[in-house]
Amino acid sequence: MIGFTEEQVSSFGMTFGVGAFMLFMLFIIGELAWKTKAGKTGTFVLFFVLSFGMLGFVAKSVIQKVLGGV
Repeated sequence: MIGFTEEQVSSFGMTFGVGAFMLFMLFIIGELAWKTKAGKTGTFVLFFVLSFGMLGFVAKSVIQKVLGGV
């Protein structure tokens, strides 16, 4: 694909593609909190609970970088 290896394309997609998707999901959570008029506590709960999976994905990437894994 235009001089890139499959590994380079995959690496780009996993960093920038998934990162952009995470930002979009945060936007959706904020929109959901705003449209339902969740208030401060409700907005915090929405962001905390719905973003917990994203935090795990980021933590996995950081741990891999620190330990020098794959």
